[in-house]
Amino acid sequence: MKDIHSGLTVVQAIGAAVLDADNTPAAINLQGHDAAEIVLAVGIGGITFSGTNKIDFKLTHSDDDDTYAPVTIDDMLGLASVGTGGIIKALTAAHAAAGVYRCGYVGSKRYLKLLADFSGTHGAGTPIAALVIKGRGAIQPEADQA
Repeated sequence: MKDIHSGLTVVQAIGAAVLDADNTPAAINLQGHDAAEIVLAVGIGGITFSGTNKIDFKLTHSDDDDTYAPVTIDDMLGLASVGTGGIIKALTAAHAAAGVYRCGYVGSKRYLKLLADFSGTHGAGTPIAALVIKGRGAIQPEADQA
């Protein structure tokens, strides 16, 4: 079996919770790493999503952790497109089963922020969690996180 454990660090972008409003995005510092994968875990929708009642996952990046700009398709892997404002995933239709989604960040910025942007009315929350997996670190092996 090959070892991937020693080459990865995982950080929380959105803490596992049932949300019905925007999260406060934490800055994810990629310094010392040459790769990042964003993993979204979304439970069964608390509402029936639509074009009005929706959740957009918006990824932004920054060189200085002060001025953030939306990512574009050129910054991402595994996506057919990136929506206005850095939308990497949009929940706009019924979400009757839990799902896990991932995409790669290949941009050149040091910091990332992931926002779960709620629009419309969300009378019931939706379980959400998001992680950023940092890889190809300058110092190997990566520290254990158990």
